[in-house]
Amino acid sequence: MPLNDTFIRQTKYSGKNAAGDKHSDGGGLYLLVKTSGKYWRMNYRFLGKQKTLALGVYPAVSLKAAREGRDKARTLLAEGKDPNEQKQDDFKEAKRAASAVFESISRDWMSSTASQRSEETHKRVVSWFERDVLPIIGQQPISSLRPRDILDLMNRMQARGAIESAHRVLGYISKVFRMAMVAELADIDPTVGIGDVLKKPTPRHFPAITEPKKVGELLRAIYSFEGQAVTRAALKFAPLVFQRPHMVCQAEWAEIDLDIAEWKIPPQKMKMENGHIVPLSRQAVEILRDVEKITGNRRYVFASLRPGRPMSENTINAALRTLGYDGDTMVGHGFRAMARTILDEVLGERVDLIEHQLAHMVKDVNGRAYNRTAHLPARREMMQRWADYLDSLLNVTN
Repeated sequence: MPLNDTFIRQTKYSGKNAAGDKHSDGGGLYLLVKTSGKYWRMNYRFLGKQKTLALGVYPAVSLKAAREGRDKARTLLAEGKDPNEQKQDDFKEAKRAASAVFESISRDWMSSTASQRSEETHKRVVSWFERDVLPIIGQQPISSLRPRDILDLMNRMQARGAIESAHRVLGYISKVFRMAMVAELADIDPTVGIGDVLKKPTPRHFPAITEPKKVGELLRAIYSFEGQAVTRAALKFAPLVFQRPHMVCQAEWAEIDLDIAEWKIPPQKMKMENGHIVPLSRQAVEILRDVEKITGNRRYVFASLRPGRPMSENTINAALRTLGYDGDTMVGHGFRAMARTILDEVLGERVDLIEHQLAHMVKDVNGRAYNRTAHLPARREMMQRWADYLDSLLNVTN
């Protein structure tokens, strides 16, 4: 007999059959009752093979809906189609259609490429998309977006003064479209050419101290810092290696070999094909051995007070302000300009070695980029001369 709603609602698993109790409704449709729930199933034959089609779970799928599913399956069988295969095709197409809006594809791109960016950069990318991109074009089919849509988006960012950010976001949007083109969800990259009509960002110049006498004063202030020991160590370490502040803050013990005095920054952090090797002077190694006693059992060298997190770049800037150096005189990024200027103009070091150590792209006479591991012995000697020079400035008291 056909099933009815009252029976379906009241029936319970008898426990007699390990596979569950089957209650037929006709036409191959039956209700499978188990301890875990009630399931709609349909038995059918296709190309001589017995098969079973899952039609859902009661009560999410009612008796009426289950019968409609059975009737649709019987129609497919009459057309020579396997209901299970059609179900899989429908699922794939539905998933593909759902992913065809810009937001879904952009989130897939952010997730799949997250390991190629530092944690801080990834958070910034996600923030840009959440704030500036997805609210505007997120729900539009990616294949429908045109250059005008993207330009309007960029103009919104430029209108609030985010000129440099607009250029960066444009590049990320382009990568989303390229991913969509590979998946055959978009035919064009509508970002092409838009960068040429955007406002050009003003070059940023970070406040820095480059006069040797004042550098000595800064170093003495750093060595007198009475704040957190890890913060003090980061302040002392930063001018010795002159890497970008977020690189210093996110340095991991796994990247550092104190025995050979090297800090190997991996490619994914550099966002380049090759990583970057920072030779460590005797002074830098000494600082790291001291801080190892505090954070050696953690992931990050300069660990935050918050478990599992690195120190924030703002912590270094805040410490400098505590020492009397506001954002107009010196910031964490200024250690790079300090080293670049003094190594060249005072110590007379080779410019290409300085640029290598700053992790800037350096090219040979044929225009090819040098590997970031190049000239390591010469850079090691330069870094020790730099550390010794800073010591001499630190110890000048007049």
